[in-house]
Amino acid sequence: MEALIPVINKLQDVFNTVGADIIQLPQIAVVGTQSSGKSSVLESLVGKDLLPRGTGIVTRRPLILQLVNVDSEDRRKTGEENDPNVWKNGRLYKGVDGDEWGKFLHTKNKIYTDFDEIRQEIETETERISGNNKGISDEPIHLKIFSPHVVNLTLVDLPGITKVPVGDQPKDIELQIRELILKYISNPNCIILAVTAANTDMATSEALKVAREVDPDGRRTLAVVTKLDLMDAGTDAMDVLMGRVIPVKLGLIGVVNRSQLDINNKKIVADSIRDEHAFLQKKYPSLANRNGTKYLARTLNRLLMHHIRDCLPELKTRINVLAAQYQSLLNSYGEPVEDMSSTLLQLITKFATEYCNTIEGTAKYIETAELCGGARICYIFHETFGRTLESVDPLGGLKTIDVLTAIRNATGPRPALFVPEVSFELLVKRQVKRLEEPSLRCVELVHEEMQRIIQHCSNYSTQELLRFPKLHDAIVEVVTSLLRKRLPVTNEMVHNLVAIELAYINTKHPDFADACGLMNNNIEEQRRNRMRELPSAVPRDKSLKGLGGQSVSPTEQLPAEGNGPKMAGGAQGEQDEGTGTWRGMLKKGDEGQDEYKNKPQSSIPASPQNRHAVNLLDVPVPVARKLSAREQRDCEVIEMLIKSYFLIVRKNIQDSVPKAVMHFLVNHVKDSLQSELVGQLYKPALLDDLLTESEDMAQRRNEAADMLKALQKASHVIAEIRETHLW
Repeated sequence: MEALIPVINKLQDVFNTVGADIIQLPQIAVVGTQSSGKSSVLESLVGKDLLPRGTGIVTRRPLILQLVNVDSEDRRKTGEENDPNVWKNGRLYKGVDGDEWGKFLHTKNKIYTDFDEIRQEIETETERISGNNKGISDEPIHLKIFSPHVVNLTLVDLPGITKVPVGDQPKDIELQIRELILKYISNPNCIILAVTAANTDMATSEALKVAREVDPDGRRTLAVVTKLDLMDAGTDAMDVLMGRVIPVKLGLIGVVNRSQLDINNKKIVADSIRDEHAFLQKKYPSLANRNGTKYLARTLNRLLMHHIRDCLPELKTRINVLAAQYQSLLNSYGEPVEDMSSTLLQLITKFATEYCNTIEGTAKYIETAELCGGARICYIFHETFGRTLESVDPLGGLKTIDVLTAIRNATGPRPALFVPEVSFELLVKRQVKRLEEPSLRCVELVHEEMQRIIQHCSNYSTQELLRFPKLHDAIVEVVTSLLRKRLPVTNEMVHNLVAIELAYINTKHPDFADACGLMNNNIEEQRRNRMRELPSAVPRDKSLKGLGGQSVSPTEQLPAEGNGPKMAGGAQGEQDEGTGTWRGMLKKGDEGQDEYKNKPQSSIPASPQNRHAVNLLDVPVPVARKLSAREQRDCEVIEMLIKSYFLIVRKNIQDSVPKAVMHFLVNHVKDSLQSELVGQLYKPALLDDLLTESEDMAQRRNEAADMLKALQKASHVIAEIRETHLW
């Protein structure tokens, strides 16, 4: 199991080179309040003065400290330096003199044998990133120490928890440090080393509080009690060290640090550890063998090894999964371009094929969130356009008075015995014209969908295009231009379809003839019914005289005034009602013709009704006047004919517009897209410009390649461990 910690160190080095934290490696994070002795504990574990020391906030960046045990006789046990070519007579070629040395990741292969230089480099690197006035940074410093006097450990020294900002620290310094600490200890593969000073109350320990937030069961928390020699006289830490105050599952270990005076006097760590042992034997004899720096180092080594053993299977799986993901990502970015002509032609052909396949519904990537491509065009034709046409009222915007006016205008100065056909044509053209706007809107919607297909193909189907933004923009421009070119042609055709219907009103259309025949039968039936209801007392010639313009007595006209509207509404009543209605129909037809002839007022008896009705020069005819039975009948005939013919035309338009759009726009673009793209873009002068990769894409490909290389290397490192090492 001793081989496990160097393996993790190797993995740490592998992923540090690509700056990735996607793999959560097992490590030990040191957490505690400011000046609680965290750095002193680490120095005791290393056995050297290598960390910046002092009052206030000294550790301002995370320090990832890897301790590598090196046998003084066989130093080839180091993690990554086990290449036989690097070694000569047990010494490194690089001229390392001495048993202990250090290396920083940011200084590459530079070797530090003087630990004062290491401390100075840590201070310099901290100030470079965090400034020189108490600011903090979450960018870690990586330091590796090789020594025969250390056990294999990976530790992270974190800034101390503070409450009040000092110097140029921001107001939220407490929150920043807290978030930085949580970033490391939230890793489920991290052992938390909670450091608390013995001369403070354990119940107020910030380190234990933070540790409990992420590790409520305490399965990965180890408590360290520092400054045992600084407790008040008459007090001791026996209850604390026995776990009676706050129990911690992994245990509590007490240590004695060097004082600031000892540091100033250059007291070496070895003497400090000897004095610590003597203090524990004197003050806590029963606990001396389970406390102290050496016991802490052995405990941490054991905990870390067991922790790595538990994490390794999951770590192996995670690395393999990520390697597969990055391999797929790298494949999607494609290889660097070698043959530009071939690549350009392939991309153009692939785009054109995907565009046509999206319309046909045979694309590789089927959209599930919404309709797109050919399915949406079908929806536009049969749902949007179809329903819009069906919602158009055949008689919309056409009032009865408009129909009546058209009939009268079509007759000229002569009163008509029959409904003039000209009025029907005039009105039906006006109604058919209303179908043009929704038809043109249908073309516009299909054009918009053809535009959307370009984006769909770019996003889902042809990811290679994203590598070449200029080529992508050029393809979009060519396709957009082609669509824009076809839009006026299609609009013109749809306009002509409506114009064709307006050009010739075919009253011999089979469907229209059937409707007319049915309507004539209904009118004939109504006329026979009315004739049957005429009383025998009314002579036919008198009725005809009324039609010829002869006057009818007011006593005969009064029932007509009262009963005429009933007949106009389609009422079939009793015999005397029928009499009045028939007379009213004839009489009102007579009045309707007389309105524009301007008959002299003296020709009609001076009854109150007539006096109001014929005073045309002085009083205008009200718009909302009641129609006579004949007028009502004529309007109904025209309206029924308009409705019947409009439905025929609407059916034709609903069928022919989608066909025209498909032929002139959709199919034409499908057929000519590839030739248009090749003609516009496949030119030697444009190759270099079009196939220029975006810097972003090239960078992402390199990052993915580096990460894949690191993951593959990590996979090899883990694979080297024999299964027996795990247990």
